[in-house]
Amino acid sequence: QVQLVESGGGSVQTGGSLRLSCAVSGYTYRRYCMGWFRQAPGKEREGVATLNTNDYTTYANSVKGRYVISQDNAKNTLYLQMNSLKPEDTAWYYCAATVSGSCTAGRQWTTFEYWGQGTQVTVSS
Repeated sequence: QVQLVESGGGSVQTGGSLRLSCAVSGYTYRRYCMGWFRQAPGKEREGVATLNTNDYTTYANSVKGRYVISQDNAKNTLYLQMNSLKPEDTAWYYCAATVSGSCTAGRQWTTFEYWGQGTQVTVSS
């Protein structure tokens, strides 16, 4: 049974940084696409960043240059380093995984099979 558990959310001021973690267990597929998504109140869930088996990464334009997605295979953990945070980055952040298809931040969130419970990020001005 695949489980994804996020942590690391919190409240920061504009310009601050946070690092989100996603602990992955039960995932035995050799190929994968891991992603971070976010959903702000009243808005559609959107892709933020993705990373595949080959460490190829993609980012949404809104976070490019500020966020970095990475993984530690030894710890089975996915990370999202968020720098220069803005109030518009405020949202619930989710990690997700899929075993097939393209691995890009623009991929529709409904096509990812596995999800964590989310962690809240609040950026104040």
